[in-house]
Amino acid sequence: MPIGPVDNSLIPRYAGPPTFAQLPRVDQVAGADVAVLGVPFDSGVSYRPGARFGPAHIRAASKLLRPYNPALDVAPFAVQQVVDAGDLAVNPFDIGEAVATIEAAARTYRNTKLLTLGGDHTIALPLLRAVHATHGPIGVVHFDAHLDTWDTYFGEPTTHGTPFRRASEEGLLDRERCLHVGIRGPLYAAEDLTADGVLGFQVIRADDYETGGVADVVARMRRRLGDGPVYVSVDIDVLDPAHAPGTGTPEAGGLTSRELLNTLRGLVGLDVIGADVVEVAPAYDHAEITGVAASHVAFELLSVLARNTTGYRP
Repeated sequence: MPIGPVDNSLIPRYAGPPTFAQLPRVDQVAGADVAVLGVPFDSGVSYRPGARFGPAHIRAASKLLRPYNPALDVAPFAVQQVVDAGDLAVNPFDIGEAVATIEAAARTYRNTKLLTLGGDHTIALPLLRAVHATHGPIGVVHFDAHLDTWDTYFGEPTTHGTPFRRASEEGLLDRERCLHVGIRGPLYAAEDLTADGVLGFQVIRADDYETGGVADVVARMRRRLGDGPVYVSVDIDVLDPAHAPGTGTPEAGGLTSRELLNTLRGLVGLDVIGADVVEVAPAYDHAEITGVAASHVAFELLSVLARNTTGYRP
C-alpha cells in the first residue's frame, strides 16, 4: 500500500513535515509512481524575478491539502505512491548548465512520472527533452497568459519566453497535438500568432471561457490532444492577478482558479505523462493566494494521474 501524508488529526498541519502535502520523502519509500520535484531556478526571467522561491512556497501552501478529491472521486495518494523528491540544485549563473542539469535529473525518473514545481518557465524545455527521450514526440497543453514561443531575448535563445519554440524546433513535439490555453494581453506583433501556429500550436484564449464556458474549452482541448502522450505545463500567470498576484509577468483578464481547476479535471482519461507548475514568485504574493492556487493545481494534476492509474475512461 502506498505511504500517504501524515495524519493531521494527530499532527497539526503547521507542525508536519515540510514536504508537498506532507508526503514522504523519496528516500523513505522503496519506489514511487509519481515524484514531486522542485526546481528553484529563475535566471531565465525577463521581468520580475523571484520564482526560484516558488517550490518552497507551494509546499508551504500545500499543508492544507487533504487526501480525498471529491470533484474527481479519487484519493490520489492511496492509489499511487507519490513522494517529494526535494529540490534540484542548479547553477543560477549559467542557463545552459542549469538546463543540462535539469534534463539529466529528469531522465533518471524514466519509470516515475514527474510533477515539477518551478522555478520559471525555462525549465519546461529540459523536462520536455527528458520525456521525449522516453515517449517520442508528445502533445502539449500549455496554460499561460503568454505564448512562450518567442525566438530570443537579448540574443539568448533559452529563456522563460522561448521554451516551446525551442521544443518545436528540436522535434520534441507532435505538432498536430499542441495548444495554449488562457492566452491574453498585448503581443509584439500580429505575426507572433502566425509564427506560433507554424510551430504547431492552436490557441484557446482566456476570452473563450466567457463565450463558450469550461465545457467547451475542455471539449476543444481533448479533441486537440487526442490519444497520444500528453505533457501539461501550467504557468500560474494563466490565472487573473486577482487569483495569482505572486508571479513575474501578470496580465489582466485571466482565468479564475475555479476555471483552471475544472479545465485540468478535463484531462482525466488522457495519457498524461508529466507536468509542471511554474512562475510562482512569493515576494509578490498576498496572503498566500498564489501559493494556495498553485498547490491546488498540483493536487488536481496528481488526481488526474490517479484516475488514469485506476483505468478510468470518460
